Amino acid sequence: MTPLIRIVRTTAFKLSLIYILVFSGLSGFLLYYISQNTTGLMARQVVQTVDAEIGGLSEEYARGGVRALVESIERRARRPGASLYLLVDFAGNAIVGNIARLPTIVLDEADGDVRRMRYSRSDTSGKAEQEALVRTFGLRGGYRLLVGRDLSEQMRFSDLLSKALRLWLISVVVMAGITWFFVSRRVMKRIDDMSATSRTIMTGDLSQRLPVAGNGDEFDRLASNLNIMLERIELLMRSMKDVTDNIAHDLKTPLTRLRTRVEASLRDGKDEAAHREALEMTLEESDHLLRIFDALLRIARIEAMTPGAGMGEVDLASLVEEMADLYEPVLEDEGGTLETVCTGDLKVLGNRDLLAQVVVNLIENALKYGRPKEGDLKVTIEADRQGETVVLSVCDNGPGIPDGKQEKVKDRFVRLDESRSEPGTGLGLSLVTAVSRLHGSELRLKNEDPGLCARIELKASETRKGGKGHGQDKHERINDPKGG
Repeated sequence: MTPLIRIVRTTAFKLSLIYILVFSGLSGFLLYYISQNTTGLMARQVVQTVDAEIGGLSEEYARGGVRALVESIERRARRPGASLYLLVDFAGNAIVGNIARLPTIVLDEADGDVRRMRYSRSDTSGKAEQEALVRTFGLRGGYRLLVGRDLSEQMRFSDLLSKALRLWLISVVVMAGITWFFVSRRVMKRIDDMSATSRTIMTGDLSQRLPVAGNGDEFDRLASNLNIMLERIELLMRSMKDVTDNIAHDLKTPLTRLRTRVEASLRDGKDEAAHREALEMTLEESDHLLRIFDALLRIARIEAMTPGAGMGEVDLASLVEEMADLYEPVLEDEGGTLETVCTGDLKVLGNRDLLAQVVVNLIENALKYGRPKEGDLKVTIEADRQGETVVLSVCDNGPGIPDGKQEKVKDRFVRLDESRSEPGTGLGLSLVTAVSRLHGSELRLKNEDPGLCARIELKASETRKGGKGHGQDKHERINDPKGG
């Protein structure tokens, strides 16, 4: 009984039962309404027919008396059909008609009212009595005239409607039950699959995802949204694990160096100058560690921010020019060039401070790792309006990143072997990645041969009325070692 109880308690069963009852009730009411109205309509038609027959016979009687009435009834009684006639004298003896037997009270109460009665036709001897709707009138001379209409056809029609009603209700219940069985099984299977996957996830396997059938129904939409949430949770958990592992590995070396330097200074017992040098180097290592923790905290704060928090309209062209002015002297000292290309309406929805940090990190990344083996360094900052988005990119002409490692370098503390000779913490691109996700985008790294391009897409804000159309204003600035 446990599976049956489990099925009965499901929402699918309760909703299906409610639908069956409501639909069956409405169907029954509709068929009953049709049956009653059809029966009433046929009864009215019978009464109208009887009244018409009475009107015709009354005219015959008025013109020719009883003889003419008798002849007219004989003609009409011989016709096939459902019409009934009977003329009797003052003693109740039948003169003419097609009725063999009927209750005497019908003739005794010749008041012209409509009555239902059971009778036997004179041309159907041996058959069971049938029902009819009749009127009885008294005539001059003690004669009584009965005119009626057989109700067999009407009763057969009513019986047919009754059978159709029962068959319809049975069919509705059966088809509803079959539909519920298959729909409920399908719904319960989807729910059971989701429950099984959820239990697997609760055991710690965050790589599992809820099944998506691909038909776009509400279960697919729910599963898709939950899968996106699970991907986010898995990413955060993996990031937390990676941060813990990376902190344990990357911070162990500077802490060990710091401790060793202090121990050596204390052990050797040199003069004050040696102790001062050791303290200065210790202070430098401490500052390096503080920078690492500051970067980690900044990334954590960015990842914890709600999407849309601190967002506003940012003029990306102005921001790019500001960053170019800031780093122009640095590239001049390095003997390189800085080029900025801004095309179209570059108003975006974002956090200005964080976007400025993105540009700074990408420029510094190009300064450290984007120097070509031959020739001078060239860094290009480009912002381009493309439909409803603005693409921000920072490109260099250096060696780029080996294929297959573009995604890896975005993780925390990841530094490629060829880059370990340069100072850094391996957190610059991680911060850019966090800011990109906060803006609903993704950092994309691509080798351009030569060089590497880092791109993010930002949502464009609404264009001001009366402003220039997209692509109408274009300004380009090139900075070289000579200025200009």
